[in-house]
Amino acid sequence: MIPELDPVIHAQARLRVTVALAALAPDDRITFPRLQQLLAMTAGNLSTHLRKLEDAGYVEITKTHARRTPVTQVALTAAGRTAFATYTATLRSLLDP
Repeated sequence: MIPELDPVIHAQARLRVTVALAALAPDDRITFPRLQQLLAMTAGNLSTHLRKLEDAGYVEITKTHARRTPVTQVALTAAGRTAFATYTATLRSLLDP
């Protein structure tokens, strides 16, 4: 039986987001504008993909304020890290059976 790749992560944009977040230390966060710049995505596109990852429990989005300026931070959850590890292991098994 051929293993299936996680469809939540498999979409190209969400895979790029997940890879970028997985590169952070487990307790680190990145601001939304920095992630947007890093991935060269529009705010709307990034928001859409982050929502799907958040709905799956793979990312955590925290909204705070720095003085009076809103700050949105994004982090990969433990479940997201596990899902990404499983995704990469599955992909490797498909490429090198």
